[in-house]
Amino acid sequence: MKKYLFTCLPAVFLLTALAGCGANGEAEEPGEMEQDENEGEFEAERTENEVKVIAHRGASGHAPEQTMPALNKAVKMESDWMELDIQMTADGELVAFHDDEVDRTTDGEGEVGDYTLEELKELDAGSWFNEEYPEKADESYEGAEILTLEEIFDEFGSDVNYYLETKSTYLNDDMEEPLVEMIEEYGFDEKDNVIIQSFHQDSLKEVHERNESIPLVQLLWWEVDEETGEKEEWLDITPAPSEMTEEDFEEISQYAVGIGPHLEYYDGTEVIDEDFVQRAREHDFMVHVYTLNEKEDMERLMDWGVTGIFTDFPDRLHNVLDERS
Repeated sequence: MKKYLFTCLPAVFLLTALAGCGANGEAEEPGEMEQDENEGEFEAERTENEVKVIAHRGASGHAPEQTMPALNKAVKMESDWMELDIQMTADGELVAFHDDEVDRTTDGEGEVGDYTLEELKELDAGSWFNEEYPEKADESYEGAEILTLEEIFDEFGSDVNYYLETKSTYLNDDMEEPLVEMIEEYGFDEKDNVIIQSFHQDSLKEVHERNESIPLVQLLWWEVDEETGEKEEWLDITPAPSEMTEEDFEEISQYAVGIGPHLEYYDGTEVIDEDFVQRAREHDFMVHVYTLNEKEDMERLMDWGVTGIFTDFPDRLHNVLDERS
């Protein structure tokens, strides 16, 4: 398996998310998180081996997800990676947007892929946040635009690290080709500042065929049967975590350098444990868990040996890291 070394960029620009990149398209509820008294007040002192702070859809606990305010806050909070969900418009443009439909986070209706870029730009992607989380409302969020990947690359350049998820490939046909071409055009494949993740194995394999130098992460989502407790990966990528064999890990290693599991199912059942994390690490995988917002969970997963955590609150995760150091 090919190994990659990701070096730290200058501290103020470090960044990534998927996934509460959730497999069902639902978002976590940042407004339900209790605000820390000193949240946002930190001086990050990081080492190469520390858990990576992956800003889930930007600092989406503080500003409308994947809009410029959330991305700027992720940069200010010194995230290691900026996580973005990538979809295609009706006219073939790549945009940063999580849901298949625009209803939840804009004033529009319908699927992203039914809109041209010009039509998407007319939508208000920020006011919903003020309405949903009035305690965090900001007038500047009103009218925030859906961003193209090109706009984001132009804005932040190679000073940040991008963690891109190919979304709903059954709707976004052949998105891998323009995505890889854009990454190559900006030279990010040579700068090691892009990771691509997906739940869809065929999408990752397509990227791998087009450019083997881009590191890939296989997202995993296990559903739990409420009666039997049995776990089943929703796209049949793997067996249950406790049942994964050497061959299962080896198969993923043929195209990916990391695994992105979730900690809990909707009913609170934990689907992974320390043994799973350690087995993945023994196979040289990065283990990036989504999406943790509670300090206790962050602490526990660090103790298990994960190498990265997706969070809506990059400052909160930094505070945990600082306390541990």
